[in-house]
Formats: sequence, C-alpha cells, structure tokens
Amino acid sequence: MRVGESASDMDYKVVFAALETVCEDNVSALCGPSDLPYGTVAKRLVTCLREIQEHGRALEPVVASLTAIYHHYDFDVETPGNGYRTLVKVLHACLLHIIHKGRYIAANYNSAFFRAEHNASEMEAYCSALCQLRALLHLAQQLINDNDYGQLYSQQDGDLSRRFVQEYSTMHKACFYGRCLGFQFSPTLRPFLQTVVISMISYGETFGKQQSGFGMAALSLLTSGKYIIDPELRGIEFERITQNLDLQFWKSFWNLTESGLITGLNRIASNPVQLNFTLTLPPVFLRLPLASDPSLTATVSPPIAHWGPGPVQMRLISYELREGQDSEELQAFSRIDPPPVTASHLPWVQKQPRSPWLLIHFHGGGFVAQTSRSHENYLRIWSKELNVPVLSVDYSLSPEAPFPRALEECFYAYCWALNNCHLLGSTAERVCLAGDSAGGNLCITVSMKAMSTGIRVPDGIMAAYPATLLTTAASPSRLLTLIDPLLPLGVLAKCLNAYAGADCQVVQPAVGSGSLSTLGRDTAMLLSDLTQGASNWIQSFLDPMLSSAGVARSMSRSHSSETRRTSTRTSTENTVDYPQGFEPLRSECLAVVHPTSSPVFTNPFVSPLLAPNHLLRGLPPVYIVASALDALLDDSVMFAKKLRDMGQPVSLTVVEDLPHGFLSLSQLAKETEVAAEICVARIRQVFEQEKPTPALRKRPMREVT
Repeated sequence: MRVGESASDMDYKVVFAALETVCEDNVSALCGPSDLPYGTVAKRLVTCLREIQEHGRALEPVVASLTAIYHHYDFDVETPGNGYRTLVKVLHACLLHIIHKGRYIAANYNSAFFRAEHNASEMEAYCSALCQLRALLHLAQQLINDNDYGQLYSQQDGDLSRRFVQEYSTMHKACFYGRCLGFQFSPTLRPFLQTVVISMISYGETFGKQQSGFGMAALSLLTSGKYIIDPELRGIEFERITQNLDLQFWKSFWNLTESGLITGLNRIASNPVQLNFTLTLPPVFLRLPLASDPSLTATVSPPIAHWGPGPVQMRLISYELREGQDSEELQAFSRIDPPPVTASHLPWVQKQPRSPWLLIHFHGGGFVAQTSRSHENYLRIWSKELNVPVLSVDYSLSPEAPFPRALEECFYAYCWALNNCHLLGSTAERVCLAGDSAGGNLCITVSMKAMSTGIRVPDGIMAAYPATLLTTAASPSRLLTLIDPLLPLGVLAKCLNAYAGADCQVVQPAVGSGSLSTLGRDTAMLLSDLTQGASNWIQSFLDPMLSSAGVARSMSRSHSSETRRTSTRTSTENTVDYPQGFEPLRSECLAVVHPTSSPVFTNPFVSPLLAPNHLLRGLPPVYIVASALDALLDDSVMFAKKLRDMGQPVSLTVVEDLPHGFLSLSQLAKETEVAAEICVARIRQVFEQEKPTPALRKRPMREVT
C-alpha cells in the first residue's frame, strides 16, 4: 500500500497550464511600463521566466509519456511506487514552487517592500533545478528503453551504469543544496535539512585540523553564519564536500550522534526504560537444534573473517524489567565493570514474566558508521509500544571490517539470542528481525544464512528502506542521488566500496575501544552548528530584514558562478546524447566515483536482490517499509517483486515525502512519526500472526489496511 498519497495527485496538465499562465503574466507585467527601479533585475526575471516556459513546454510530453506507463513498474495496484513515479513527483514539487513564487511576484512586484534581488535569486535557483530535472527525466526515458519490461534495474548492462556514474560526476548539483534545499520533502523537515547541511559544511572546514574542541566550535560558529546568509555559497560548498572528502570524514560526521552529550540529551527526551546496557559475547562455538530435526544440532562458529575469532557487542533495551534480565549470568556479559545496577533493587519496580516475543535489531549507517546508541531513540519507543525486549547488535564497521565480518557477527548474535533468550527476558516463541538501510540488508542476509545453516529462521522481518543491491547500478530512483542531500551517489559509492573491502586496509579493532574516542571534542562544535542551523529557520521569518547590499553581493557571486558553469557545457565531454535543450548544467567541481566493480557486490549475501531463488525460498514473511523519495526505493520494489513472484510472503508499504533514514527522524515531524508507527505495526504483525503452515508460507501476503 502507499501511505500519505493524496486521493488524486494534481493532473500534470493543470500544473503545466498554471506554469505557462504565471510565466506569461509575469513577463507581461515586468516588460510593461513601471515606475519601479528594478532595471537589470527585471531583465533577469524575464529571461529566467522565459527559460522556465521553454523547460515546461519541453517537459510536458515527457511527463505524459512517463505517466502513461509508470504503473507497469509498481509492486501491485494497491502499492503505486517506483522511481519513475518519484521523478515525476519531484518535478511536480519543483513546478509548484515555481508557480507559487511566480504568483507571489505577480501580486507584489509593485509593492514598495518587494525584494527584487531575493525573488530573482529564488526564481533563478529553481530554474537551474528545473534544467537538471529535465536532464534526469531524459535519463529515465533511456532507462525505460534500455531495460527489460517492468524492470527497474539493468543487471547485465554495465555500460548503462557507467554512463550513470559519469553523468553524476559532471552534472551541476549545487542548486539543489542552496535555495532549493529539500524542496521535494515534507516542509517540516526542511529546517532540519538546512541544519544538517550547514553543520556538515562547517565540520568539513575544520575536519582534520589540530584544534581543541572549543577552538573548533568557535571556528565553526564563525564560518556557519555565512552559509545562512549566502545559500548559493552553501550549495557550492556542499557539492564540493560530498564529491571530494574521503570516507573518514563521513564516518566522523555521522558518528557525532554517538557522543555522550548528544545521546544523553536523546535519552532525556525519549521514553525511559528499566533496562539499557551493553553486552559483550565471547567468541565461543554455539550449538543449535536443526529446524528440520530438533534432535540434531548444527555448530555455529564465532565470527572469524579477516582477523580471526573476536567478541560481538550488543545492547539490551527493555521497557519492563523481566525475569532473567537481572541474573548474574547476564550481568557477566556486561561491558561495564562493575555491572550496571538494575531496577530490581528498587522496591516499587515489579519484575514481569518473560515475554513470548523477542525483537533483534540491526542498525543502519551505510555499514560504515553509527551503533545502537544512534538508534536508541526509536528502539526505546519500540520496546514500550510492543512491550518486548530489544536486542540491538553493534556489529563491526567498514572499512576496517569489510564483508563478511558484519554479517558473521549479526548471525552469531542471532544464534546466541536463540540459545539465551531466557536471559534476555523472553521465551522467543516469536522472533522478529528489524533494521533500517544497511540493517535491513543484514536482516535479510542473516535469515538467508540461518536457512543455509539449517537452524530456525526468524518469524518475520521488518526492513525499513533496505539496501538490497549494493552497486551503483542505474535505476530511476537512484537518479535521485544527484539531488538528495542525505544520500548523494558519491557518498553511497564510498560506503559500498568500503563494505566490499575495495581499496581499504583491514584493521582489527582494539579490545574495548570504539570508533568514538574523538567524539568528545566534536560535540561542542556540532551543537554550535545545530544552533546556527536552527537559526536558519528563524532567519526565514526575519529575511525581510536582510540588507539589500548583502543579498546583492550574494547574487553577484551566484550569477558569475552560473555563467562559469554554463560556459563549461561545451568543454565537458558528454556521456549521454541529450536532445537539444535537455543538456544539464555542468559542474566545475567534478566528482570521483569509484565503480562498484568488485565481484563481492554480486555475492547474494551482499546483494540479496541478486540471490538465486533457492537461497531466498523459505524466508519468513518480509515487511518492507520504503519512502517514495528515497534513492533506494527501487531496491525495495524489485526485491518485493522478486519474493512475490517466487511465492514468498512479502508486503511493501511506501510512505510519502520523507528522505532515506526517516526512522532516525521520527520525533522531528508528524510525517516521520507516522512512518515510524507503520514500522511498529509491521513488527506487531510478525508477533501476532498465527504460525503459518508450510503451505501457507508459500502464498504471498497482501497488505491489510
């Protein structure tokens, strides 16, 4: 099913007609007699509006052709969602912004308080975005022509994917990170996106410099302000950062959410729980009964890839204190010495019986960053709402620990939990695996490994926006990596190559140490950036108070930069044969994207979408929750189709207007909260569904609304 979609999206013909009208009205008004001294600004607006008109007239037949066929790529009739629909939706959002801005200009240009420079800059920014979207829609048409009917990926055409990567490397993307930042997402999330982008740019300027935490915070405070005042500069710098900084920068930035102060604030704001502590499992062999004959056992070895046997780290979260959770046997696994004081010593805390359910969680983070601490916020909510203990696995991260180390550790933790569920406060009558992004991938591959080992598989999987094809293969939704501030292709490729072990040095982590030793000095700087980002939201209300001189300087830089970009169109080698007018703007800051060419990427335990049917047959019910605006949407759609066509039980839910990683944003907006509640509902379905017979397991599930 699709959640959040309006009963009937505005007809594209109405949108294009409104665009034509608003452009004509403004051109007529600005070209007519006027006593207002707009001069060159009026000429810029007229030029921009006429260019927008030309884009609109060329795009209408393209949109008509896509809307006529994109339903063939949906999962089913009740679940309209695929990358082609998404591209049209993003274009629709851009056009509506232009129409809204155009109507504002037409109604207010005669006002003494009309900010001509500001409105011209806004319209020029969206004109640039429209130009790039026009190119993306042409690329989408090429994908339709080159791929098999109904297929969102071309799994054989390597040349198609190489052209996609080359286009990403040369296309201008800064316009999507400046004034147009996040236009496609829910309006309530745009202040957050501004905060993230400004924080990232400021952090990038100080990254690697030998300064104290206070010095870095002070420098960040001074530098972040200019990105609030100058959106064009913000876009240019963000494009540079996303294309040129190495993986260690991204690991360091994403891991800022792991710092003690940040997680402490999150814990204060989130649901209190009776139990929340970390465990370390020693690397010993485990024996589990075979699913086919419980009188026989299978031996599971500890993780050994790359550096031999090593411990596995986990976190246990429980809203209620349950039997077994305060046992000395469990406390012996605690990382904390002495073990944490449990609530069982408090006279008003009543110990509950063991839950029949157990939720095992694998966190996201691109296989390279974060731990269970970053995801505690929603895990606490899950434990309370589902009344279930949650075991979250802190698997080793790439590039220090590439595939298959993380999979081995997650599988080992799953097996240990089955054997020791009594210590976790559960009888494990029903076990659900849940994860987001990279964690969703691990949920699927751990279940595949359980099947191949012959042991019990989980009773269900809830995978939120999972990565099921870990390559840079072209698909319509992956074209969004050119405009997505949270998942640009350059960063995605770095994460995938790190997980595959390409161009990295394997390093065994020191016992008892984590990747967060430097986070203390970063925390103050991040908080300072967050404050500045939040002030951007406030600034949007105070924008009329900006001096016209400051805006004029910003526009001067923007105009000269745009002129340079336009001049590079003829000098940049074209990788795609565009029709006249569909050629995108090119960037002066070229990206270096390493291809995902390692044979590791085709391993079915890396890319389950490529797994042969016999490795997927027998999977438990899979509940996928995806976002229509996620670059990995097509991963979810194609994997759900694959399971359905095999007769496997699968459900796909597509939510609207949210970015990749919406679970971590669940408390920022109503829309993300609703999406998180859908994830909880799917987990509940796993726990509450009747035990299916083998015959029933072969039937595809249908979404129940």
